[in-house]
Amino acid sequence: MKVLVLNCGSSSVKFQVIETSLDMIEADTDRTLARGGVEKIGLSDSRLAMEVPGRKPYQEIAEILEHRAAVERILRVLAHPQQGVLSAASEIEAVGHRMVHGGEKFASSVLVTPEVEAMIEECVVLAPLHNPHNLRGLVAARSLLPNVPHVAVFDTAFHQSIPPRAFVYGLPYELYTRHSIRRYGFHGTSHRFVSIRTAKLLGRPLEDLRIITCHLGNGCSMAAVDRGRSVDTTMGFTPLEGLLMGTRSGDLDAAILPWVMAMEEVTLAQLNAMLNKHSGLYGISGVSSDMREIEAACKAGNKRAVLAFEIFCYRIKKYIGAYAAAMGGVDAVTFTGGIGENSPLVREQAVSGMEFLGIELDQEANRTTPRGKETLISRPGSRTAVAVIPTNEERVIARDTVRVLGGVMPSFSVPGNEAPR
Repeated sequence: MKVLVLNCGSSSVKFQVIETSLDMIEADTDRTLARGGVEKIGLSDSRLAMEVPGRKPYQEIAEILEHRAAVERILRVLAHPQQGVLSAASEIEAVGHRMVHGGEKFASSVLVTPEVEAMIEECVVLAPLHNPHNLRGLVAARSLLPNVPHVAVFDTAFHQSIPPRAFVYGLPYELYTRHSIRRYGFHGTSHRFVSIRTAKLLGRPLEDLRIITCHLGNGCSMAAVDRGRSVDTTMGFTPLEGLLMGTRSGDLDAAILPWVMAMEEVTLAQLNAMLNKHSGLYGISGVSSDMREIEAACKAGNKRAVLAFEIFCYRIKKYIGAYAAAMGGVDAVTFTGGIGENSPLVREQAVSGMEFLGIELDQEANRTTPRGKETLISRPGSRTAVAVIPTNEERVIARDTVRVLGGVMPSFSVPGNEAPR
């Protein structure tokens, strides 16, 4: 089955075409036929780029004013006689859509029906910056591919197994019952993928392992995956909580916020921008939100860059300890994402001094990790494995699309795990 995977943002559409099936999933032989994206939607110089294995990258610049036009352009390029990988768009047998927020309504990926679409609309209030654009892409793709099934895959679904003791905040309980204010967690497709791949790399059943997954990029989150189920995660009601990130603050004392509003005379919109766009690595270092530039500034002796780097790694280390306690131990720590996969310095600093948890890093393996390859970077005798696993969220979406259509999609909810309403 050829599945088109779409990830639609406010001014972009990322895509992949993946050939997969239930048998190919089992054998781990599914293939990415093409990947790419459209950027700067709404402008006269919108850019479409596509990569096909074994070919030179393709790019075109054209005016693309809205998401339907972007998806239409993608389908046209995919079926182009020279650049494409399909003889016609009708070769696409299903479409998998990334949906950021499914609230408490969705504990698994689902076939999109009018009822499901209405429920996703109800979740817009929980993710006003993401769900509307995801929905816009869904509507566009369905209008252009009306005769194929469309499947919604939610960032939050994997974390629906988190117990109430970990997802309920210490606020008046009515805020949960009235407004569903709770920890949801994000990056679920990534945490799920790399935990499964970690088990395969170790040659052990996922059901026997306690894994701490560290998705480190411009947005960062960690998850405690206990025998295949997420039992805690660092991001919360929004993707702002938890680790220090590129431009997001992560954890802080909530009382700081009204204090800053009063002392700096900032509006709610300005405060929100400060927390999400002007904090994190960028806010502390004053240099960049990019870890590569932070590390370069550290080598040049920039003390604020050094501080930003140390805070970033310290929070990872702190959560490793916390999640090991939550699961009663840890069998593996896995790094993924742009920083997790490509920064030996971050990985080294984040697990240094954690021999008491059985973590013994192989310094040489950590420094020489091949790009894009699943690798163990712990010493052979280390009681707790440390791994680097490149994430592939699009493959998860394609596989879930096939599983939903095949009627074998598992739910991540746990019976009896609900909070009282």
